[in-house]
Amino acid sequence: MMNRRIMLSTAGVGIAAWITRRPLMNILETARSPSLDDEGPMPELTGALGWLNTDPLSKASLRGKVVLVDIWTYSCINSLRQLPYMKQWAARYRDAGLVVIGVHSPEFGFEKDRVNVEKAVRDLNVTYPVALDSNQAIWRAFNNQYWPADYFIDAHGRIRHHHFGEGDYADSERTIQKLLEENGARMANGKTGSVSASGIEAAPDWRDSRSPETYAGYNRTERFASPERLTLNARQAYGPPDRPSLNQWWLTGSWDVGPESAVLAAAPGTIAFRFHSRDLHLVLAPAAGNRAIRYMVRVDGKAPGDAHGSDVTADGIGEVREPRLYQLIRQPGRIEDRTFEIEFLDPGVHAFAFTFG
Repeated sequence: MMNRRIMLSTAGVGIAAWITRRPLMNILETARSPSLDDEGPMPELTGALGWLNTDPLSKASLRGKVVLVDIWTYSCINSLRQLPYMKQWAARYRDAGLVVIGVHSPEFGFEKDRVNVEKAVRDLNVTYPVALDSNQAIWRAFNNQYWPADYFIDAHGRIRHHHFGEGDYADSERTIQKLLEENGARMANGKTGSVSASGIEAAPDWRDSRSPETYAGYNRTERFASPERLTLNARQAYGPPDRPSLNQWWLTGSWDVGPESAVLAAAPGTIAFRFHSRDLHLVLAPAAGNRAIRYMVRVDGKAPGDAHGSDVTADGIGEVREPRLYQLIRQPGRIEDRTFEIEFLDPGVHAFAFTFG
């Protein structure tokens, strides 16, 4: 997931791509083995507004350790799918001298709230140190552009490798092993581990995923298909399009669309998306006061059945109780173009972004 949109190019080929949470950078990364070049000194971590699972850490306190800095945010599906590897490496190589640091740099406003991050870290069972980078000071110090972004730092405090986006886990683990060996650790066999994750953290199926991350807030939204023109920062009644195309989305009911999210002004109201992917997620938050908001999910007009995600029943029923990413669809069978609908039965829900996998 991107804070900024940038253009990519490769030598000899003009490739222009808008980078989003989907790890398009992996197209460039997978073609080469990990490089252990000197990319400069590790920045200071003084921009953190607080720390979880540890006392404050600094460059000086980390000298003599191999450090993996993972810049992430808890509503980003790419960050979440990478977490099982981070947790495994933190445990496997701790005694050999590795320190994994999760730098939590938020994208949405609710991710700046320490209470929300603390709960997410507990729920996700993240036990390694987490820096609260709510003002993105550490993000800027690394000159970072991506979620997730991993920086591999040697025992002398030098950045020796980086990786943007999810994937390439064997190469990343071999980089850790090389840096530990440089620091005098003995790697028993040089083998890399494997992870079997479930739920939201399960690996995506990119072979048959044709839907891009899509924002509901007007700052970055695309492919909005309701017949009514998108009204900014004001209540507006919306309806469905006659013949939506793949990857178009629309609203029905009364909504107030702001820069970050679309907010349901009066219940009921629906968000729909014509998608092609195994998984569909939606970043949602309840109204002020955290009152639960009920919803019903339909796929092609029917309850999802065995295609339901972890945050909805087979009958399509669920609730928004906290601000986070909700897994609403996980299809077990053939992937086809389908129409997703989520109807909210209570007002005040904030809808931020669709992601797929």
